[in-house]
Amino acid sequence: MLTFTIACIGMTQILVYGKIFNKIRPTAGWFGDLFRCPMCTGFWTGVFLWALSPYTELFTFDRSMVTALIMGCYSSICCYYGSMLMSDEGLQIKNISDSSRRSMFIRTKETRR
Repeated sequence: MLTFTIACIGMTQILVYGKIFNKIRPTAGWFGDLFRCPMCTGFWTGVFLWALSPYTELFTFDRSMVTALIMGCYSSICCYYGSMLMSDEGLQIKNISDSSRRSMFIRTKETRR
């Protein structure tokens, strides 16, 4: 399952963000929306890799349509979180300093009055 997850995230990142596809990636219509959304592209990537499972030994799944739906949904959420955690600069880790937390607390407290 780990191999499937990594393959889905990698393939989705390349399809959505890879410069190699800039010239051929659709920008308008249904396909344009699909290729801008890591969650949408991730679903179809999962279904595509599920369809390839009989031809590889990296991961094996049964051939039912229910499994295709489940693997597409699983891939969709993994690819969404993968795109939220990684960028071209590496991991996206947000650090909230104590001063910004304090100001958020003060603003919240002031709005309650």
